[in-house]
Amino acid sequence: QVRIVESGGGLVQPGGSLRLSCAASGSGFSINDMGWYRQAPGKQRELVASATSGGSTNYAASVKGRFTISRDNAKNTVYLQMGSLKPEDTVVYYCNVRISPSWSSKILVEYWGQGTQVTVSS
Repeated sequence: QVRIVESGGGLVQPGGSLRLSCAASGSGFSINDMGWYRQAPGKQRELVASATSGGSTNYAASVKGRFTISRDNAKNTVYLQMGSLKPEDTVVYYCNVRISPSWSSKILVEYWGQGTQVTVSS
């Protein structure tokens, strides 16, 4: 019932910036945590940044100081502002949304976006 749509990926030169967006749509649910993950070929998916509904944020050490996660709860949207991009940031980024049904805050269901490619190259 929940749809997750990502956008904002693309090609950027080293040192450049990109802004990823992830919008969740549906009904009968409330959104808890939202986050961004990335996965390189042959490697496990890793957390890049996360944001709770209460406003707490968390970042991977490799992106801290360069990336900023934010969310617009009214729009059920999470953003990832990426700056000072490096070739090592070249990977597919996935949006992760944790949702609780309206009838129970104890139930958490994870949804993943389709992924958006970020390529950092000259």
